[in-house]
Amino acid sequence: MSNFMNAVNKQRRAHWLATHNIKPLAKAYEMWIYLMHNSFIPAECVIGEGTTFGYKGIGVVIHKRARIGRNCIIAQNVTIGGRSGYEDVPVIGDNCYIGAGAKVLGPIKIGNNVVIGANAVMVKDAPDNTVWAGVPARLIRTAEASDDEMTEAR
Repeated sequence: MSNFMNAVNKQRRAHWLATHNIKPLAKAYEMWIYLMHNSFIPAECVIGEGTTFGYKGIGVVIHKRARIGRNCIIAQNVTIGGRSGYEDVPVIGDNCYIGAGAKVLGPIKIGNNVVIGANAVMVKDAPDNTVWAGVPARLIRTAEASDDEMTEAR
């Protein structure tokens, strides 16, 4: 039951409905996400398997064309979107952690195993196995070592 209460699981159902051309029901799910979680997570965005939202997705805003990889953790109050209008939006790799209040903005690519600190503002590409923090976000650490060390960085 608690998994169903996470906004990402509602978005997965909305995405399935939208891709099967049942758009009115997909929009109803979007509104449910908005009302229950104070989040905007459209059915059109692609979110990989295993990705979860902290605190059930409260305050998360994602652009409808954003792509998020598998096994990511996205904390509360995160924004993933364009910097203005309809320009390109971020693509986020697998196994990433995006801290509370972080903003990932513009046509950037976030690699695999990237950690973005709380309240960071990402406006440039982040290569694989890196840790970023600050406003604007700066490279803090590169981890070319094992996945265990990246897990410790989270």
